Amino acid sequence: MTLSSYSDVFSISHDRAYAEDIQPGDMVRTGPNFFPHFEVVAIHGDKAWVRDVQNGADHLALLSRCRKINGQPLADAAE
Repeated sequence: MTLSSYSDVFSISHDRAYAEDIQPGDMVRTGPNFFPHFEVVAIHGDKAWVRDVQNGADHLALLSRCRKINGQPLADAAE
């Protein structure tokens, strides 16, 4: 038996349609949710080690699901 996430069970897509440069130290959120906020601790390949800023819990997240807080898509930044 494999464990499923809410995203898998409800077919929720958290991927973003634009490129974003995420680096260690950046503040991010995952998917379309506004909370919780995470600090990026490290990046390896397509995964980020993130720390919840409210409770200090560490997690692994796909970079494609991370969105910078108060960031904007690169296409909008050029305008």
